[in-house]
Amino acid sequence: MATSDFRQAVSATDSTSLGWQANASEKAQSTLSSKGGYWIILDILTVVISAAIAIVYKFNTSPVAEVKGFWQGTLIHGRSMSVLLALLCGFTFALIMTSRRYHLYTPIRLTSHLHEQRLSVQACLYSGLLLAGTLYLIHAQDISRGVVLITVGLVTITLSLRRIIYRMLIYRRFERGEGTRNVLIVGTGPEAHALRHHLESLRHLGYTFKGFIDFPGPNSFSDSGSRFAASSGDVVGTLDTLFENTRQHFVDEIFFTTACERGIVQEVLQQARTHGVDLRVVPDMYDGLAWNSPIEYIGQFPTIPLHCGHVPETGLLLKRAMDMVLASLTLLILSPVLLLIAIAVKLDSNGPVFYSSERIGKKGRVFRCIKFRTMVRDAEKRRADVMHMNERDGVLFKIADDPRITRLGRFLRRYSLDELPQFLNVLRGEMSIVGPRPPLASEVQKYKLSHLRRLDVMPGITGLWQVQARQDPSFDNYISLDVTYVDNWSIWLDVKILLRTIGVVLAGTGS
Repeated sequence: MATSDFRQAVSATDSTSLGWQANASEKAQSTLSSKGGYWIILDILTVVISAAIAIVYKFNTSPVAEVKGFWQGTLIHGRSMSVLLALLCGFTFALIMTSRRYHLYTPIRLTSHLHEQRLSVQACLYSGLLLAGTLYLIHAQDISRGVVLITVGLVTITLSLRRIIYRMLIYRRFERGEGTRNVLIVGTGPEAHALRHHLESLRHLGYTFKGFIDFPGPNSFSDSGSRFAASSGDVVGTLDTLFENTRQHFVDEIFFTTACERGIVQEVLQQARTHGVDLRVVPDMYDGLAWNSPIEYIGQFPTIPLHCGHVPETGLLLKRAMDMVLASLTLLILSPVLLLIAIAVKLDSNGPVFYSSERIGKKGRVFRCIKFRTMVRDAEKRRADVMHMNERDGVLFKIADDPRITRLGRFLRRYSLDELPQFLNVLRGEMSIVGPRPPLASEVQKYKLSHLRRLDVMPGITGLWQVQARQDPSFDNYISLDVTYVDNWSIWLDVKILLRTIGVVLAGTGS
């Protein structure tokens, strides 16, 4: 949907629209306050218990003279404990304020697991530094630094573990279909289908797709994906019956993915207020380039950063250094495994050990990507015979039970062992360890102009799409995730993808 149309409708002086905004804001604040209040209480209890454990441990392991000095006090005679308690209250207050600033009391679907852990540790350390700095400035020499360090350490570990356990419990509920939010998607174009695949593939977001709402927009039923939605029964109604369907399917949120006029948006806002249904808009002005990107406000005008002209030279240098070190270590440590795989490939079927194919790299550069051979020798000649079995949409081609794959090849693909030789491509500067998948020339020929954005960076062995939506057949989601990686790249993002790759490989989800 055009963002400007939606924002104009929301900012209009129409009383019903403003009333809906107020109610929605109050509802969101109420939900946040309820959840945040519980977390704040738990944070306070965590600090109190951690401090008590630290004091007991320190006193049981400290000389009698040191304990006596603490109780008598040198800063304010006889009030050392009072000073410590006051400082711990300040530490608790700083922890709560920092956690609120980092949005650690928001619903977990709004932040990733690793991002939440990083912010939790950062909030604890920041508050701990404030506590230590205060002790130094007031010269509180009689208060044990050991108590402070143990308290901050216990709080950091406890809060991190608590958030991990909470996420695990919530994710299990979501997997069972409990506690999820039912959604309807207005629109039947490629943006709508990409959103649907995104919500269904990432179950931890806690959304349950209930159907499409047909809207006579520019993308309505103009592509094969939309016709499939209509024929399969995924379209549950039209805009005229939108709120009948929200009641019938117990819908919590509505997502707009198609452009519509200002008056229509105002009418939907008014009815959303009446029915108590949340409303979200997915900007699609740039044909997928803005999906998953944050919205930044210039004053009150929303903008989507599609491209940043700054080149992070230092970051790219660190990325290349990390690629060289990790690729060298991997090839060195796994050299016996590589040798065994090479022998097994040779014994398993006729043909060469390695398979190389021309791929398109950064800025359209052509290079030969190396892999262990996992298919029969004449696989390329038999490609036309299995084209009808393709399980991916758009320009992608993938068959889970491809008859051309050898017995050993299935095992190698399952655990991504066939891609180990690509570390040689990394050493040669043709690939990176983390980046978008290197496409075939035949795929690039079918790209739209906007899809070429993914070729602005070095292709990688693993990437955001591989760890987040590897089995997702949607080409739109595939492009969206790659462009998201390009627009939001950082060394920290690469590290997170590498850590998630380990779990994906060990889970054997390759095909």
